[in-house]
Amino acid sequence: MVQEIVLADRFEERAKVVKAMAHPSRLMMIDELSRGERCVCDLRDLVGADMSTVSKHLAVLKNAGIVEDERRGKNIYYRLRVPCVINFFHCIESVIEAKGK
Repeated sequence: MVQEIVLADRFEERAKVVKAMAHPSRLMMIDELSRGERCVCDLRDLVGADMSTVSKHLAVLKNAGIVEDERRGKNIYYRLRVPCVINFFHCIESVIEAKGK
């Protein structure tokens, strides 16, 4: 019984991570962060949304444990907390390619 609860909790945590990535703007930000640390203003320009919207997206990614941030003066810089999340992108591309066949 205890093992089933632990397993269910683990799947719940996995779902939170996948849900956090389930938005085109957040996927774009993750992809950009795979190339290195970026200022919030850079991510805002990339996504083409207002600062409030970008901040909300980044908060979702941070709460899921995908990104971390660091304040430097007036700017906040983000980086991937766990860069291996990009491996998931490769898997998604494989699914898309297989679906097209």
